[in-house]
Amino acid sequence: MSFTPLTLVLAVVLVGYLAVVSPLLGKRSYDKLARTRDQDPTAYRRMFTFWSAELWVLAAVALLVVAVEPGLDAADIGLVIKESLDTTLGAIVGFLVAAAAMVLVLRRLAAKGKFVPGRQAVSHLLPRTTAERWYAAGLSVTAGITEEIVYRGLLIAIGMGALGLSEEVAAVGALAVFVAGHLYQGWRGMLVVTLLGATLTSLYLRSGSLLLPIVVHALIDLRGLVLSPLPRREVVEHAG
Repeated sequence: MSFTPLTLVLAVVLVGYLAVVSPLLGKRSYDKLARTRDQDPTAYRRMFTFWSAELWVLAAVALLVVAVEPGLDAADIGLVIKESLDTTLGAIVGFLVAAAAMVLVLRRLAAKGKFVPGRQAVSHLLPRTTAERWYAAGLSVTAGITEEIVYRGLLIAIGMGALGLSEEVAAVGALAVFVAGHLYQGWRGMLVVTLLGATLTSLYLRSGSLLLPIVVHALIDLRGLVLSPLPRREVVEHAG
Protein backbone atom coordinates (compact mmCIF):
# COMPACT_ATOMS: atom_id res chain seq x y z
CA MET A 1 0.00 0.00 0.00
CA SER A 2 1.32 3.48 -0.89
CA PHE A 3 -0.21 6.64 0.47
CA THR A 4 -1.19 9.66 -1.61
CA PRO A 5 0.79 12.91 -1.10
CA LEU A 6 -2.08 14.47 0.85
CA THR A 7 -2.27 11.47 3.18
CA LEU A 8 1.50 11.51 3.68
CA VAL A 9 1.41 15.20 4.65
CA LEU A 10 -1.39 14.62 7.14
CA ALA A 11 0.39 11.55 8.52
CA VAL A 12 3.72 13.36 8.95
CA VAL A 13 2.05 16.29 10.71
CA LEU A 14 0.07 13.97 12.98
CA VAL A 15 3.03 11.77 13.90
CA GLY A 16 5.23 14.82 14.52
CA TYR A 17 2.60 16.30 16.83
CA LEU A 18 2.11 13.01 18.69
CA ALA A 19 5.83 12.30 19.09
CA VAL A 20 7.08 15.78 20.01
CA VAL A 21 4.50 18.51 20.53
CA SER A 22 1.86 16.62 22.51
CA PRO A 23 4.30 15.10 25.05
CA LEU A 24 5.86 18.52 25.75
CA LEU A 25 2.46 20.23 26.04
CA GLY A 26 1.24 17.44 28.30
CA LYS A 27 4.21 17.74 30.63
CA ARG A 28 3.92 21.50 30.71
CA SER A 29 0.22 21.45 31.58
CA TYR A 30 0.67 18.68 34.18
CA ASP A 31 3.51 20.60 35.87
CA LYS A 32 1.35 23.73 35.85
CA LEU A 33 -1.49 21.79 37.47
CA ALA A 34 0.89 20.57 40.17
CA ARG A 35 1.93 24.16 40.92
CA THR A 36 -1.47 25.85 40.83
CA ARG A 37 -4.08 23.27 41.82
CA ASP A 38 -4.15 24.13 45.51
CA GLN A 39 -4.61 27.84 44.75
CA ASP A 40 -6.85 27.58 41.66
CA PRO A 41 -9.95 25.38 42.07
CA THR A 42 -10.61 25.53 38.30
CA ALA A 43 -7.15 24.30 37.25
CA TYR A 44 -8.11 20.62 37.29
CA ARG A 45 -11.28 21.16 35.27
CA ARG A 46 -9.54 23.32 32.68
CA MET A 47 -6.68 20.89 32.10
CA PHE A 48 -8.96 17.87 31.82
CA THR A 49 -11.21 19.74 29.39
CA PHE A 50 -8.19 20.68 27.26
CA TRP A 51 -6.77 17.16 27.29
CA SER A 52 -10.13 15.65 26.33
CA ALA A 53 -10.64 18.17 23.51
CA GLU A 54 -7.12 17.53 22.20
CA LEU A 55 -7.72 13.77 22.09
CA TRP A 56 -11.00 14.12 20.18
CA VAL A 57 -9.34 16.45 17.65
CA LEU A 58 -6.53 13.93 17.14
CA ALA A 59 -9.07 11.16 16.61
CA ALA A 60 -10.90 13.35 14.09
CA VAL A 61 -7.64 13.90 12.20
CA ALA A 62 -7.02 10.15 12.22
CA LEU A 63 -10.46 9.54 10.72
CA LEU A 64 -9.78 12.30 8.16
CA VAL A 65 -6.64 10.46 7.07
CA VAL A 66 -8.73 7.34 6.51
CA ALA A 67 -11.37 9.33 4.64
CA VAL A 68 -8.94 10.91 2.16
CA GLU A 69 -6.73 7.86 1.62
CA PRO A 70 -8.19 5.49 -1.00
CA GLY A 71 -6.05 2.62 0.26
CA LEU A 72 -7.39 2.81 3.81
CA ASP A 73 -10.76 2.00 5.27
CA ALA A 74 -12.18 1.68 8.76
CA ALA A 75 -11.20 -2.00 9.00
CA ASP A 76 -7.54 -1.11 8.31
CA ILE A 77 -7.40 0.86 11.56
CA GLY A 78 -9.32 -1.69 13.58
CA LEU A 79 -12.77 -0.08 13.47
CA VAL A 80 -14.46 -3.38 12.86
CA ILE A 81 -15.96 -6.03 15.12
CA LYS A 82 -14.28 -9.38 14.54
CA GLU A 83 -14.57 -11.01 17.92
CA SER A 84 -17.68 -12.93 18.85
CA LEU A 85 -19.83 -11.29 21.49
CA ASP A 86 -19.16 -14.17 23.90
CA THR A 87 -15.40 -13.77 23.53
CA THR A 88 -15.53 -10.01 24.05
CA LEU A 89 -17.85 -10.20 27.04
CA GLY A 90 -15.78 -13.00 28.57
CA ALA A 91 -12.60 -10.96 28.28
CA ILE A 92 -14.30 -7.88 29.74
CA VAL A 93 -15.76 -9.81 32.67
CA GLY A 94 -12.38 -11.39 33.37
CA PHE A 95 -10.72 -7.99 33.34
CA LEU A 96 -13.38 -6.51 35.63
CA VAL A 97 -12.89 -9.30 38.17
CA ALA A 98 -9.12 -8.76 38.13
CA ALA A 99 -9.57 -4.98 38.36
CA ALA A 100 -11.98 -5.31 41.29
CA ALA A 101 -9.47 -7.49 43.15
CA MET A 102 -6.73 -4.94 42.44
CA VAL A 103 -8.87 -2.05 43.69
CA LEU A 104 -9.52 -3.88 46.97
CA VAL A 105 -5.80 -4.51 47.45
CA LEU A 106 -4.94 -0.88 46.67
CA ARG A 107 -7.61 0.40 49.04
CA ARG A 108 -6.22 -1.73 51.84
CA LEU A 109 -2.73 -0.39 51.16
CA ALA A 110 -4.01 3.20 51.11
CA ALA A 111 -6.02 2.70 54.29
CA LYS A 112 -2.83 1.63 56.03
CA GLY A 113 -0.94 4.63 54.66
CA LYS A 114 1.31 2.38 52.57
CA PHE A 115 2.76 2.97 49.11
CA VAL A 116 0.25 2.47 46.28
CA PRO A 117 2.05 1.26 43.09
CA GLY A 118 1.78 3.62 40.13
CA ARG A 119 -0.08 6.33 42.06
CA GLN A 120 2.82 8.75 42.39
CA ALA A 121 3.28 9.16 38.62
CA VAL A 122 -0.25 10.54 38.25
CA SER A 123 -0.81 11.91 41.75
CA HIS A 124 -1.97 15.34 40.55
CA LEU A 125 -4.53 13.74 38.22
CA LEU A 126 -6.37 12.05 41.07
CA PRO A 127 -9.75 13.71 41.72
CA ARG A 128 -10.46 15.24 45.12
CA THR A 129 -14.15 16.06 44.70
CA THR A 130 -17.21 14.47 43.15
CA ALA A 131 -17.13 16.99 40.29
CA GLU A 132 -13.50 16.19 39.58
CA ARG A 133 -14.33 12.47 39.52
CA TRP A 134 -16.74 13.14 36.65
CA TYR A 135 -14.00 14.95 34.73
CA ALA A 136 -11.61 12.07 35.43
CA ALA A 137 -14.22 9.55 34.25
CA GLY A 138 -14.81 11.55 31.08
CA LEU A 139 -11.11 11.70 30.27
CA SER A 140 -10.72 7.98 30.99
CA VAL A 141 -13.42 7.03 28.48
CA THR A 142 -12.15 9.60 25.99
CA ALA A 143 -8.62 8.24 26.19
CA GLY A 144 -9.83 4.68 25.82
CA ILE A 145 -11.59 5.49 22.56
CA THR A 146 -9.38 8.11 20.95
CA GLU A 147 -5.93 6.86 21.91
CA GLU A 148 -6.70 3.39 20.58
CA ILE A 149 -7.90 4.83 17.26
CA VAL A 150 -4.87 7.09 16.93
CA TYR A 151 -1.97 5.21 18.51
CA ARG A 152 -2.96 1.62 17.82
CA GLY A 153 -5.18 1.79 14.76
CA LEU A 154 -3.82 4.62 12.63
CA LEU A 155 -0.14 4.68 13.57
CA ILE A 156 0.29 0.98 12.86
CA ALA A 157 -1.48 1.45 9.51
CA ILE A 158 0.79 4.40 8.71
CA GLY A 159 3.90 2.41 9.59
CA MET A 160 2.85 -0.40 7.30
CA GLY A 161 1.40 1.71 4.47
CA ALA A 162 3.74 4.71 4.35
CA LEU A 163 6.99 3.13 5.53
CA GLY A 164 6.50 -0.44 4.36
CA LEU A 165 7.16 -1.84 7.83
CA SER A 166 5.99 -5.22 8.99
CA GLU A 167 3.00 -5.23 11.32
CA GLU A 168 5.17 -6.10 14.31
CA VAL A 169 7.74 -3.35 13.66
CA ALA A 170 5.01 -0.78 12.98
CA ALA A 171 3.38 -1.79 16.26
CA VAL A 172 6.62 -1.24 18.17
CA GLY A 173 7.02 2.19 16.61
CA ALA A 174 3.42 3.11 17.45
CA LEU A 175 3.96 1.91 21.02
CA ALA A 176 7.05 4.15 21.33
CA VAL A 177 5.02 7.20 20.28
CA PHE A 178 2.24 6.20 22.71
CA VAL A 179 4.72 5.99 25.58
CA ALA A 180 6.25 9.36 24.62
CA GLY A 181 2.80 10.89 25.01
CA HIS A 182 2.99 10.06 28.73
CA LEU A 183 6.20 12.02 29.29
CA TYR A 184 4.60 13.90 32.17
CA GLN A 185 4.58 10.69 34.23
CA GLY A 186 8.37 10.44 34.39
CA TRP A 187 10.41 7.36 33.54
CA ARG A 188 8.77 5.13 36.15
CA GLY A 189 5.30 5.99 34.94
CA MET A 190 6.37 5.57 31.33
CA LEU A 191 7.65 2.09 32.14
CA VAL A 192 4.20 1.14 33.42
CA VAL A 193 2.64 2.73 30.33
CA THR A 194 4.96 0.62 28.16
CA LEU A 195 3.73 -2.60 29.77
CA LEU A 196 0.07 -1.59 29.54
CA GLY A 197 0.52 -0.33 25.97
CA ALA A 198 2.18 -3.58 24.94
CA THR A 199 -0.78 -5.49 26.36
CA LEU A 200 -3.26 -3.34 24.45
CA THR A 201 -1.19 -3.69 21.28
CA SER A 202 -1.17 -7.47 21.67
CA LEU A 203 -4.96 -7.49 22.07
CA TYR A 204 -5.30 -5.46 18.88
CA LEU A 205 -2.89 -7.53 16.78
CA ARG A 206 -4.45 -10.79 17.92
CA SER A 207 -8.03 -9.70 17.31
CA GLY A 208 -7.64 -7.29 14.42
CA SER A 209 -10.24 -5.09 16.11
CA LEU A 210 -10.01 -2.10 18.44
CA LEU A 211 -13.18 -3.03 20.33
CA LEU A 212 -11.52 -4.98 23.14
CA PRO A 213 -8.49 -2.65 23.47
CA ILE A 214 -10.83 0.36 23.71
CA VAL A 215 -12.89 -1.21 26.49
CA VAL A 216 -9.85 -2.47 28.42
CA HIS A 217 -8.03 0.85 28.00
CA ALA A 218 -11.00 2.80 29.35
CA LEU A 219 -11.37 0.42 32.30
CA ILE A 220 -7.64 0.69 33.11
CA ASP A 221 -7.86 4.49 33.16
CA LEU A 222 -11.05 4.44 35.22
CA ARG A 223 -9.36 2.17 37.74
CA GLY A 224 -6.25 4.36 37.79
CA LEU A 225 -8.02 7.71 38.17
CA VAL A 226 -11.58 7.35 39.40
CA LEU A 227 -11.13 4.26 41.58
CA SER A 228 -7.59 4.91 42.76
CA PRO A 229 -7.67 5.55 46.52
CA LEU A 230 -5.77 8.35 48.20
CA PRO A 231 -3.35 7.42 50.98
CA ARG A 232 -4.79 8.03 54.44
CA ARG A 233 -2.71 11.18 55.03
CA GLU A 234 -3.95 12.76 51.77
CA VAL A 235 -7.57 11.94 52.62
CA VAL A 236 -7.11 13.84 55.87
CA GLU A 237 -5.45 16.80 54.13
CA HIS A 238 -8.20 17.19 51.51
CA ALA A 239 -11.21 16.40 53.70
CA GLY A 240 -13.59 19.33 53.67
